[in-house]
Amino acid sequence: MHLPNTVLIVDDEAPLRTSLTKILKKAGYEVMEAPSGEEALEIVRREPVSVVLTDLKMPGMDGVQLLRAIKAISPEAEVILMTAYGTIETAVEAMKEGAYDYIEKPLRRAKVLKTVANAMEKQVLLMENRYLHQQLEDARNVKRIIGQSEPMRRVMEIVHQVAPTSATVLIEGESGTGKEVIANAIHYLSDRKDKPFIKVSCAALPETLLESELFGHERGAFTGADRRKPGRFELADKGTLFLDEIGLMPLHLQVKLLRVLQEHEFERLGGTETIKVNVRLIAATNVNLAEAVRNGSFREDLYYRLNVINIKLPPLRERKEDIPLLVDHFIRIYSEKNSKPLRGISKGAMSALMRYEWPGNVRELENVIERAVVLSRDEVIDEGDLPEYIVEGKEEPRLITIPIGTPMDEVERIVISETLKHTKGDKMLAARLLGISYRTIYRKLNE
Repeated sequence: MHLPNTVLIVDDEAPLRTSLTKILKKAGYEVMEAPSGEEALEIVRREPVSVVLTDLKMPGMDGVQLLRAIKAISPEAEVILMTAYGTIETAVEAMKEGAYDYIEKPLRRAKVLKTVANAMEKQVLLMENRYLHQQLEDARNVKRIIGQSEPMRRVMEIVHQVAPTSATVLIEGESGTGKEVIANAIHYLSDRKDKPFIKVSCAALPETLLESELFGHERGAFTGADRRKPGRFELADKGTLFLDEIGLMPLHLQVKLLRVLQEHEFERLGGTETIKVNVRLIAATNVNLAEAVRNGSFREDLYYRLNVINIKLPPLRERKEDIPLLVDHFIRIYSEKNSKPLRGISKGAMSALMRYEWPGNVRELENVIERAVVLSRDEVIDEGDLPEYIVEGKEEPRLITIPIGTPMDEVERIVISETLKHTKGDKMLAARLLGISYRTIYRKLNE
């Protein structure tokens, strides 16, 4: 858990900003400045800010307007208003809209430090509470591994054997088979269960950001790096780092990852200090890494370092005897979530689910059951509550209708969106069908 420590000072008077920056930096805070509400919002949009210390009266956007905008963008940030004589009543009213506190001018050093410290303490308590809830939620995932089939029993035997060790684990399996759930189980069954469990998707981040996310950066390392940022390896020290979609990591970063696995050390981007870490690595992929080694897109030495313990997750079509258990599990979850007291599923509906081949695996089954629970008008899910293509045992239609004159950007968006629906969210398969790269799919989704 990375504790909050960043203060943003907003005031149109430069001398006041300079004075406050000196006071807060001396107290150990990371400090940023903005001369206007508009510029402050730009910082809040791109940087994690813990506390905003803003003047109430400013040209353009005033402190109250800034408060409302910040709470819309970053509800967790605490806003402290600086008020002159005659504006205290306005500041008190602002507290009803979410301001943490107000400080009267002329400012006193002790009052500023105490108010900021109290706001930070509130942030820490909220973060600790959220962190503990996340830990409990993740820990429950160990119990969520549903399955009594022979393939899943073999998987769980390996999980229980490898969890108490420090061995690197490579989890392979199709999209939607539950690789992250298995990674959770390994961490929370290990001696590191009380330490951080940090997750990173190598596919979800652009190449330019992935290196900074993993290894951190120093101030000035690149344009926009206005302060030091610890990477995920630092945050996961003494705990576990889960790298999903490892097969899509760029080659130049594979070299740095190999060094961390061998030497347990690295440097931040733009830095010279060597940082030592004790991190257990769990990697996952739906790409055949052995094939990627053969075609040169993945380093052979890194592959062998990652593949110390290999866990292959079976697709749902190879463990169909687990479908009734999974269906009961998801019905309980989504009937409670949607306040619909369902008793179960009809024989006809279950037969349809057993016949289907599930290209999207457990994730697709979960989505189908959630939909069925929402649409069900009876106490039992029937065939009419399931998608037509599952009941008929057919694949979804592959036709897309696009009106003449549709802008190319919109055509591209529709084609990618509909192809992802067809592949049940499997971005790798969608990329292959469209003849584009996996990263292009992610970039287009982000756009």
